[in-house]
Amino acid sequence: MNSYRKILISFFIVTLTISLSAIADDLIMRRTKASFPEAMNTLQTAITEEGFKVTRVQRVDVGLAASGYKTAEYRIVFFMKEKTVHDIVKRQPELIPFLPLKITIFAEGDETILVTLNPAKLNEFFPKIKMNKEFSEWENAVNRILDKVQSE
Repeated sequence: MNSYRKILISFFIVTLTISLSAIADDLIMRRTKASFPEAMNTLQTAITEEGFKVTRVQRVDVGLAASGYKTAEYRIVFFMKEKTVHDIVKRQPELIPFLPLKITIFAEGDETILVTLNPAKLNEFFPKIKMNKEFSEWENAVNRILDKVQSE
């Protein structure tokens, strides 16, 4: 069951990556010369300094390696303000798949890349829920977080 789960996760990530490639303009992305460990540390610090809580760090590289893929360091960092998640999930359960917010971070050669779906795109996905202000605030926060990682 555990290997099945890893394969399923790998399939999901590959599918998500392909899907996101189709909407590349809807992503927020930064590239940094910082090593992966340095960028990862700066990312988590920047998230905390923005008032969010890192809720989980998922090691994607381990699952990919177990499935036979050769990969560099690769993580998904989930973060959110806990009260915000609970409030939104109660009011707008259709947002559950998009919460908490997440940033993918991975090593590529001597650089580290960070990428995430632009939270403001949720306005287009869910035009009836009227959360433009929150989505815009999340977009601004994500940009500040990624800018900090890139500038370190």
